[in-house]
Amino acid sequence: MGFKLGGGRKAIARAGVLNKKLSFKSDEGSVPGHEVIRKPLGADILGEANMDGTIFVSDKVVPGSPEDKQILLHEMRHSVDMLTGKLSYGDDFVQFNGVTYPRETRNGKDMIKVDGQWKEAGDDFPWEREANRL
Repeated sequence: MGFKLGGGRKAIARAGVLNKKLSFKSDEGSVPGHEVIRKPLGADILGEANMDGTIFVSDKVVPGSPEDKQILLHEMRHSVDMLTGKLSYGDDFVQFNGVTYPRETRNGKDMIKVDGQWKEAGDDFPWEREANRL
């Protein structure tokens, strides 16, 4: 019995010229290789990138809207940083570019110690500044 290849697809590029652009379902707010989960988040939280590769987006954000796309770009930056080892976190720390920042709950708030000061999570941190450059 012989092996036969399927009917095949047209080439997407020939001589370095694209015949067709590759894309993903951006109108639905999906991200290739990352599960996007829409769910209720904290009052001022629109998105979260998780160590397991999932991305949470607030259920208050309209899928496919310009705001949704900006949130996904921002969280994808965090996801890439986590995949490359540049960023990681746990219950009691955030590590970015080899620097470990202590993290704890103080007065019911998620706080991170940066430059000797405890700041509420979501403030101006080095990993946030980098993700906001997009």
